[in-house]
Amino acid sequence: MIRQPAVAGSFYPANPVQLQAMVDRYLEEVKPTEKAPKAIIVPHAGYIYSGQIAASAYARLKSAAGLISRIVLIGPSHRVGFSGLAVCHADQFATPLGNIDIDTESRDQLLNLPFVDYLDQAHNLEHSLEVQLPFLQEMLGEFKLLPLVAGDANAEQVSQLLEKVWNGPETLIVISSDLSHYHNYATAKELDQQTTDNIQALQYEKLDFDSACGRVPISGLLAYARKHGLKVTNVDLRNSGDTAGDKSRVVGYGAYVIE
Repeated sequence: MIRQPAVAGSFYPANPVQLQAMVDRYLEEVKPTEKAPKAIIVPHAGYIYSGQIAASAYARLKSAAGLISRIVLIGPSHRVGFSGLAVCHADQFATPLGNIDIDTESRDQLLNLPFVDYLDQAHNLEHSLEVQLPFLQEMLGEFKLLPLVAGDANAEQVSQLLEKVWNGPETLIVISSDLSHYHNYATAKELDQQTTDNIQALQYEKLDFDSACGRVPISGLLAYARKHGLKVTNVDLRNSGDTAGDKSRVVGYGAYVIE
């Protein structure tokens, strides 16, 4: 079974040539780094709004393009309410740039966790995972994907899941989340800076759904980072008022890396 794109043509171009050109343009604006991160937090809005910010993290993967072979991708559910984290029955995820094989072996292992189960409905129309895939395809080429949608779960559960899939340098952890929603520009900047300070301080207890729609997966990553003495660094912090022009009602976007 192939999970077909749900937001191609709306969140990003459905035409593969146009999509590749747009992603490449965003990536070329970022100076690559010598060391690739082990985990990243990136936004998931339409590319004209958040693509530049996402690219600030994705461009840092260049040095690991031949090394990373598995992506663990966790994003929040926007359309379906449920408890725990959801995997799906798809064997591949499709984008205009090609199909991506699912890491079915890891998926099966995660089903041993009591809070992980199949829920295809959570994946079918979910954009928080889908919009990350073209960036990953452009940066890494071929890889296996372990996609999870987070419902009502806690930081400890997500951290426990990450313990099972963290592995070595062949695995990249990608957490998908936007920040504050629909405040004016000045208010959003203040709120998103406070959220960023909390993320960098690993203070996931201070995050709420007003801070970030992906609070659940972010909190789990921060809990894991705190336990293992890892550091989170913000590499870009903007909002839709910076990228799309309208400053009266904006959505915040941040990019963060764990190296």
